[in-house]
Order: sequence, then structure tokens, then C-alpha cells
Amino acid sequence: MADKRKKAASAAKLAKDKMACNKPRRTPSHPTKSHVVKACKGGEEKIIRFGQQGVEGAGKNPQSAKDKARRKSYYARHNAQDANPDIMSARYWSHKTKW
Repeated sequence: MADKRKKAASAAKLAKDKMACNKPRRTPSHPTKSHVVKACKGGEEKIIRFGQQGVEGAGKNPQSAKDKARRKSYYARHNAQDANPDIMSARYWSHKTKW
């Protein structure tokens, strides 16, 4: 059992080493999260998974009233009044990539 965990940890570490900093990518095979990014800031690295699998954001310029309402509701739920979320947070990447 411990061997499996060690192998999984080393595989994850290799994947982290191969990922480019601050470049989000889709994760279609992940059961719950739609995107992953290796966030880098000041020599610190962090793997962040974000976004609900199967849900599309309303985009930067929503056209329909329904999409405008979805975007407004999303921002209200996720404390969007903070104009400068930290780059090391899932909220930052979700706002930038999906909404």
C-alpha cells in the first residue's frame, strides 16, 4: 500500500516539474475539476485545480440576460468584490480562465 502512494507521489511530482508556470490547462479526465495550473510567484510553486467539470462560464462579455445573471451570481458567491485576488488562489484562476 505504501508503495502505491510513493509511486503516485513521484508521478505527481514529475508532472509538476514538466508543467509550465501560470499556464492553465484542461483536465478532461479529472472527476470533479475542469482545469489545473502550476501557479508560480516569488520562487513558490503550487498546483491548483479549479472549475467545476462540465460547466462553462458565461465569459468575459456575456450577451444574454441569463448569462449576465449567471455571471453576477457567480461573482456574488465567490467574494469577487476583492479586485486583486492572489495568483496562488483558485479564485484568481477561475475568474481569469472561465469567467
